Amino acid sequence: RKAADQQAASLAKERDALEARSSELQSRLDGLEKEKGQLNGELSNVRSQITDLEQKFASGSASSQEEIAKLQKQASELEANAARIAKEREQLRQEQSRLAATLDQERAAKEEEIKRLTRTQEELSKSLQDEISKGNITIQQVRDRLTINMVDRVLFDSGQAQVKPVGVKVLKQVSDILKTVTDKQIRIEGHTDNVPISSKLQDRFKTNWELSTARATTVVRYLIDQGSVDRQHLSAVGYADTQPLASNDSEEGRSSNRRIEIVLYPKDLKEIAGQVETSTASSK
Repeated sequence: RKAADQQAASLAKERDALEARSSELQSRLDGLEKEKGQLNGELSNVRSQITDLEQKFASGSASSQEEIAKLQKQASELEANAARIAKEREQLRQEQSRLAATLDQERAAKEEEIKRLTRTQEELSKSLQDEISKGNITIQQVRDRLTINMVDRVLFDSGQAQVKPVGVKVLKQVSDILKTVTDKQIRIEGHTDNVPISSKLQDRFKTNWELSTARATTVVRYLIDQGSVDRQHLSAVGYADTQPLASNDSEEGRSSNRRIEIVLYPKDLKEIAGQVETSTASSK
């Protein structure tokens, strides 16, 4: 979960950097516009001086051809600077346009991703409504992340890592929906209470770390082997009792802490945006 949070923070930081760069480009463009105005004023003034000197020279009231040449050179330099600024402005505008397109594409990709996840949440809620009504399963969506929380008794007998028959039915319902999800990473988390493994089970699971990890791995194996969920989207992790939802001081709290969580979280945003771009291009 920490890695996923770090990835989300990294993506947000990257988007903030793009927006900051866009703002910086706009500031630079504004500066170039001001500089261009100043150059145009200077150029107009120099040209006026040249015209004035040329008139005086033609009427015989001035004989400074050298002064005219000097002013003409100054005008040429100003024109060159104006051309340089125009070129730089165009380059900055193009870069700003590319940045704006990237930001728009990523925003559109993110919003579409959230819409798809909402549909997934609705489908899961409908499919698992019996267990949800019993309080055995909860489903929570927060923007681009979806968490399916199952108390351990839904899937496993006490101290066991083998999915029981009723649990297989639940996992079948879950996998039928998860196998259609292609834009999320799916992490299976095993969690326990803080009660040590009984001595009679320690030959199989020395501590709650082994039990939580074994349960998470068992669920992943089912989703891959029986549920046809793409293995590249899946990961398994055991947290033992390190992430409790409630106090372990009561049986009710311990029961809440013994759980499997299936967490759907974003892939790299650039990859999602690229998929949207490809899909858009192919539909034209």
